[in-house]
Amino acid sequence: MTAPVAPLRSSSRFAADPGLLPWCALAVLTALCLLLKAELPWLVNFPKEWTLPLAAYVNAVTDAVVAIVQPAFRALSAMLDAPMRGARLALAWLPWPAAMLAVAVLALKSSGSRLAIFAVLTLAYILLAGYWPQSMNTLALVLLAVPISIVLGFALGVLGYARPRLRPVLLGALDLMQTVPAFAYLIPLLLLFGFGPVVGLIASAIYATPPMVRNTMLGLERVPAAISEAGLMSGCTRRQQFWQVEVPTALPQLLVGFNQTTMAALSMVIVAAIIGGFEDIGWEVLSSMRKAEFGQSILSGLVIALLAILIDRLTIGFARGPETGPTRGVQWMTPRRLVLSLVTALALALAIRFAAPDATLLPETGLRMEMGAVNQWLLGIVRDYAWFFDGVRNAVLYCLLLPLRVGISGSATPAIWGFALSPAAMATYFALVAALAGLALRGFGWHAALAVLAAGLILYTGFLGLPWPIFILAIALLAGQVAGYRLGLFALAGFTLILVNGLWPQLVQSLYLCTLAVLLCLLVGGALGTWAAHSDRVSRILKPICDALQTMPQFVFLIPALMFFKVGEFTALIAIILYAIVPPIRYVEHGLRHVRADVVEAVEQMGATPMQTLLQAKLPLALPVVMLGLNQTIMAALSMLAIAALVGTRDLGQAVYVALGKADAGMGLIAGLSIAFLAILADRLIQAAVARSTRA
Repeated sequence: MTAPVAPLRSSSRFAADPGLLPWCALAVLTALCLLLKAELPWLVNFPKEWTLPLAAYVNAVTDAVVAIVQPAFRALSAMLDAPMRGARLALAWLPWPAAMLAVAVLALKSSGSRLAIFAVLTLAYILLAGYWPQSMNTLALVLLAVPISIVLGFALGVLGYARPRLRPVLLGALDLMQTVPAFAYLIPLLLLFGFGPVVGLIASAIYATPPMVRNTMLGLERVPAAISEAGLMSGCTRRQQFWQVEVPTALPQLLVGFNQTTMAALSMVIVAAIIGGFEDIGWEVLSSMRKAEFGQSILSGLVIALLAILIDRLTIGFARGPETGPTRGVQWMTPRRLVLSLVTALALALAIRFAAPDATLLPETGLRMEMGAVNQWLLGIVRDYAWFFDGVRNAVLYCLLLPLRVGISGSATPAIWGFALSPAAMATYFALVAALAGLALRGFGWHAALAVLAAGLILYTGFLGLPWPIFILAIALLAGQVAGYRLGLFALAGFTLILVNGLWPQLVQSLYLCTLAVLLCLLVGGALGTWAAHSDRVSRILKPICDALQTMPQFVFLIPALMFFKVGEFTALIAIILYAIVPPIRYVEHGLRHVRADVVEAVEQMGATPMQTLLQAKLPLALPVVMLGLNQTIMAALSMLAIAALVGTRDLGQAVYVALGKADAGMGLIAGLSIAFLAILADRLIQAAVARSTRA
C-alpha cells in the first residue's frame, strides 16, 4: 500500500492564499499606471478642476453659526477674563521668596529633598534669567486651565464609565481632540472668542482634557469587584459608593490623569501665545525665535523646559503616594505641617509687602538683558561652521529627503546628483529589488516580499511620483486585510476626501517627512533602547534625558534645529526626531528587559551567541511592546507637523498654519482632520497588527 503523497507546499501555498490575489491584481494595475502616467498626467497630479469646494461650504456654515452664537461666547470670554486677570495679579503680587518657599515645601512633600533642591534651583534660574513675571503669567494660565480640564475630563470620564454605549463615541471624540493639531481648532476659537489671553486659556483647557477623561475611565474600570461589593454590603447608596468607595480606590489613576493634564496644558503655552498676545514665557520664546535671537530663545526655552520638568515631578510625586513613591524618607512632612509651611509662606509674603509695598524684589536686569553677546557668539559659530551645518543638511536633503520625495528617477539628474541613470543601472536596480523580494519570500512569506517590492517602487518613483489611485487602493487593501473591511473603507474614504479637497501634495509631503523621521527614530532609538536594556549604566544615563525630552513643549525642539540649520525641511525633520525619539528608546528597553528569563536561558544553553539571542529570541518576543512604541512614535511625529510648519515645510501642518493666519476655518478644519485621519489610521493598523501577532 503506497503512502499518500504530501502536497507541494512550495508551489501551492501562495496560490491558495486568497489574500494574495488582490495584491496581484493591484500589481498589474500599478504597472499599467506607471506605463501610462506620461500620457495621463492626472494619474500623478490630481487636476485642480476636479477638486470640490468643501472648505468654502464649511466657511459658509461657520460664518452663519458664528453670527448667531458669537455674543454668548464673547460673554463667556468676559466672565473668564476676570479670574484670569485676578490670578495674574495675585501671582505678580506674591514676592519671589514666599513663592520659592511654598514651591519648595510642596516639592518636599511630593518627592523629597532632591526635588525640593531642584525646585529652588529652577526658580532661582527663572529669577536670575529675568523671566519671573512672564513665568508667573504662564503659571496663571496653567492654574486656571487645569481645573477646567480636570472637572470637564472627570465628568466625561464618569459618563463614559457609567454609559458603555456612549464610550465608542467618546473615545472617537478623544482621538480627534488628541490628533487634530492645536492650530486647527484655534481658528473657530478665534472666531468665537476673538484674540486675547482667554482664548489661549480655553485652547489649553480643551487640549488638556482628554488625558483626564481616559484616566478617569481607566481608574474606575480597575476598581476591584470585591471592593465594590463590600461597599454595597455595607449599605452604601449608589452615590455614597461612588464618592466614598470607587473614587478613593481610583485616586492613584486619577492623579496620573492630573499629571498628564497639567503637562498638556503647559505644552500649549507657546501655541496660546500666538493667539493670546500677553506677556508670558510662551510669547518670549515665540518673539525671540522670530527675531532670530537664539540666546534669548535658549534662555526662555530652558525656562519652559525646567518648569515642565518641575511640575511633572511635583504632580507625579503626589500621584505615586507616600507608600510607593520616593516620599518614604520624608514622612515628617504631615498634612498639618504642610499647611503650616504654606501659611508661613503666605505670612512671609504679607510681611514683605507691608514692609516694602512698592518693591518688586526682582533683579533690575536679568540674564536675558545680557544675551546680546551670546547672540553674537552663537551667530558667529553658525557663520564660522556654516560649511559643516550646510554639508550635513545638504547630505540628508539630497541623499534621503529628495529620494523619498521625487525618487531615484527624479534625483538622478545632472542638475541634482550630477549624473543620470543609464538603462543598465536601472535594470540593475530592479534586479536587486527582485532578488531581495525573492529572499524575503523564502524567509518570511509573501507579505515581506510585497513590502520589499513596495519599498523599491517608492524609492524609485518617490512619494510625489507614485500614482494616487495605486496609493489609495494599496493602503485601503492593507487596512482591510489587517483590521477588517471597516478600516479599509475608512482609509479609502479618508484619502479620497483629502484628494478631492486639493491637499494631495501636502499629504505626500507629510508622509515622506514623517516616514523618514519615524525610520530614523526607530533606527537610533531602537539601538539606544537595546543598549539600555543590556546596560544598567546606560539606562540610568538615558532616563533623565528621555524624561526631559518627554516633558519639553514641542516648540522648544525648534530652537536648536532652527539655530544651526535655518528654515527648511531638514530643520523640521530634526525637530520631529527630537520629539519622537523617546518612545522607541523606552518601549524597546522595556520590551527586552521583560522577556521571559527561562526562554532566554534555553536559547543560550542551545549555544546561541548574544546577537542570535537578541535577534531570534528577545526581539520576536518583545515585538508587541516594540510595536506599541512604533505607534507612539508615529503619533508624536504627526503631532509635530503643525509645529514644524513654522520652519518652512509645505505639508498638511503648513496648510493648517496658513489657514490660521487667514482665519480660514474650512481649510484649517479639513487639513487638521487630515492629520487626525492619518494618526487614527496608523493607530488602528498597528493595534490590529499587534492583536494578530499576539493571537498567532
